[in-house]
Amino acid sequence: MSHSTSSVALAQIGQYYRAMGGVLAKGAQHAKDRGVDEQTYLNWRLAPDMFTLTRQVQLASDFGVRGMSRLAGVDSVSLPDTETTFMELQARLAKAWEVVSGLDAEAMAADPDGEVTFPAGRDQTMTLPRGVYACNMIVPNVGFHAAMTYAILRHLGVPLGKRDFMGG
Repeated sequence: MSHSTSSVALAQIGQYYRAMGGVLAKGAQHAKDRGVDEQTYLNWRLAPDMFTLTRQVQLASDFGVRGMSRLAGVDSVSLPDTETTFMELQARLAKAWEVVSGLDAEAMAADPDGEVTFPAGRDQTMTLPRGVYACNMIVPNVGFHAAMTYAILRHLGVPLGKRDFMGG
């Protein structure tokens, strides 16, 4: 059985989004059970120069939506960064998955050796082969921000384990 790079990337993104939804649900319950304002959790960061929990979720969804949209050759859906609750972050992940999973699979898989150019910092772009872009840019970025979401909540005492991170 043969799989396209984009289909593997899509499966990994789906797993990350599902896992993040579960991790966020446990985080919300943990805050509620302890009488902690959820803003405390949502605005937490692991280090002063790192993004907050909220921003980690936003970035994970953005990397998946924008990256896979580029592979499909369509304009990306805009996901405004307006979330202020765990529930809104979970809805954002659900919307991101709806967008990503609704993209044309054939278009995403087309021409794996073709090139894609994407933003890479302020006023900079980078060009990579499409398959490399999927495996070395999209998936690792979604995974990194998913891991940071997990790590922030774990640091705050939410009872999470590897199974939660893996979406089990």
